[in-house]
Amino acid sequence: MSPGSLSPLVSVKALTFDVFGTTVDWRTSVIDELKLRIHRKLSTDGEAPGAPSAELRERLEYLNANYAGQEAESDNWMARFADAWRSSYWLFVRSQARAGVQDAATFKTTDEHLYESLVDILEEWQLEDLFSESELKSLSLVWHRLTPWPDTVEGLKTLAAPPLGLQTATLSNGSTGLLRDLNDFGDLGFQHLFCAESLRAYKPAPETYLGAARELGLRPEEVAMVAAHMADLEAARNVGLRTVYVERRREEEWHADKLAEAKTWVDLWIKEDEGGFVALAKRFEELKV
Repeated sequence: MSPGSLSPLVSVKALTFDVFGTTVDWRTSVIDELKLRIHRKLSTDGEAPGAPSAELRERLEYLNANYAGQEAESDNWMARFADAWRSSYWLFVRSQARAGVQDAATFKTTDEHLYESLVDILEEWQLEDLFSESELKSLSLVWHRLTPWPDTVEGLKTLAAPPLGLQTATLSNGSTGLLRDLNDFGDLGFQHLFCAESLRAYKPAPETYLGAARELGLRPEEVAMVAAHMADLEAARNVGLRTVYVERRREEEWHADKLAEAKTWVDLWIKEDEGGFVALAKRFEELKV
């Protein structure tokens, strides 16, 4: 390879990873949790503690019958509920990102938001009395138990091990405890856990990306942001980080025209059928040759 054609990723010493959607399959995990809990509710005898009222049972049966998903099971009402929950999270982090760096007194964690938004969405779906307070707390913590994509663990391990020896870190809007739990639950093996809570700012605020590079002791151009969301990569690129796009099913919000333009500046693009983080590790191995 001639010097003029060297990838800018050659100088990268660390990778920071988006988590929800890029590293873990949040959607399947949340839908499965909802399905399990709804099944338990409908299977509980009407006189037993925690059983839904006759009105709630009728409401659940109506939702199951009328919002079953015409094209796929993933389009049923619980999938729509999960999407609404995730959408509320997107709106929350974007509003917080506009606020910039926040102090401990005003900072709101994603755990707090996810609980509050769950309560709100249940009310919108006319299911506000379905779960007890303890059940609500437990359900809101499903975001601590998200399953990795099939290629995640192997890919992360290869990236961090010799001969690549890259530093791997989360760079997520999740809370510190949430990321610690996801790292343990999925056996992800991240060496560093950077998040909105530890950096006191939410992506796509510049402080998050620059803060991660600073904590790693590296220049921005020595760090590559890995994400399945082009908006995340655009913000990272704007402050000097390198960019790696990993396609994940149903994660991207940008339309085709914007994605086509992004191909002119993204440093590495892994297509959905190429193998995710495993393919990413192979590409970095090729750079070392």
